[in-house]
Parts: sequence; structure tokens; C-alpha cells
Amino acid sequence: MAQKNIQRKKILLVDDEQALRDMVSSFLREGGFTNIQTAGTVKQALAAAKDWQPELMILDVMLPDGDGFSLFEKLRGFSEAPVLFLTARGEDADRLRGLGLGADDYMVKPFLPQELLLRVSNILRRYYKEEPATVELAGSTIDFARAEVIKDGERLPLTAKEYAILQALCRNAGRIVTIDGLCEAAWGDNPYGYENSLMAHIRRIREKIEKSPSKPVSLLTVKGLGYKLILK
Repeated sequence: MAQKNIQRKKILLVDDEQALRDMVSSFLREGGFTNIQTAGTVKQALAAAKDWQPELMILDVMLPDGDGFSLFEKLRGFSEAPVLFLTARGEDADRLRGLGLGADDYMVKPFLPQELLLRVSNILRRYYKEEPATVELAGSTIDFARAEVIKDGERLPLTAKEYAILQALCRNAGRIVTIDGLCEAAWGDNPYGYENSLMAHIRRIREKIEKSPSKPVSLLTVKGLGYKLILK
């Protein structure tokens, strides 16, 4: 199941050579990765990354309207998705520059297809750790597999929005999740204007997970910033 979840991740492949894009896409699909988009320029890559929000990006360094290093820096302005450089430039200076910018891996062409698949799988497994099916709180248990909260022996169903909000909070347990971040988790790419709706959902979530919703100990408000979830 874990491997299947990894193989569903969205991969953006950026290379100026159509033949190589086709070949790498074919290797990835044969390895089970079927959610792939490609781009041949910096401009195309930035547009695809903004619109599609890939979960892994494979970048060439030499591109017709720029280079992969500057593209990487632009991508980091709005995306934290892991990056693998796949390029013919194998000099130590280039490799160190790519890794120094924060890339997760650097491969040099020509390459073994199986090695590419292994590196892609390893990056995705490291970055997207499997979320636990259940999470223990002070006064309840969240059962994500059933989309329910278990409290005092009673099972309370979660709505889709409550589920999405709790998932975002659990992924960042103990850390502040901003209001904008929670709105984006629940309402998608255009989260603005949902602050009041978020507050209503937070109230209903507290009614389900807290022993005393008016005195929460698990789902805490961080005034002016957002919320954080405290696990047991």
C-alpha cells in the first residue's frame, strides 16, 4: 500500500530534449509512476508547477531560456516539493551547486533506468512519510482510516473539511499551522475569504475531540497566527 501511495505522486519532468522527456517518462511509467507532466523550458516549468503543484520535480540544468539552478530558486518561491537534478553536467562544481541550493539528489546522464526509479522512490518515501491511521489525543482518538473520532466509547464521524483540517494539523503536530495554511488544506488553491468558515469548523472539531471544548487542551489557538494540535 505504501509503495502504491508513493507511485500516485505527481512528478514534473523538465528537460529541453523531447526525446529524453519521452524516454524518462516511459521509464517512470514502467516503474509504476503514472502521474507525470513534462516541460521543456523554464517558462513552461514555472507555469506547470504553479498550476499543477507537483510533488516531485526532476530538473535538467541546461534549458533554452535559462538554467535549472535559477529555475530551482524560482520554484522555491512557492513550492517545497523535493527536487532531483538529472543532467549531463557532471562536474563537481555543478553537483555541489545543485546540492548546495537544497536539491534532494543529483544524477548525471547517461544513467541506469533502475537507478533513477530507486532514487525517485527513495526521495518520495523520505519526503512523504506515511501518515498513521490513528492519532491519540488527550481525550479522544482520531481514526483517519474511518474518518471518525472516538471519544468516551462513541464514534463521531468527520466531515470532509474537518478531515482535511485535522490531517494538516496532524502532519504538523506540535507546530503552528497558519490560518491560510488550514484554509488551503480545506478549500484548495483559492483559500481566501474562508477564515470565518474555518473558525466554525474548528469549533465543531473541538466538540468532537475535546473533553471540554470551551477549554481545549489538544487543539490550541495561537492568537494572530493560527492553530496547533497537541498529541498525547
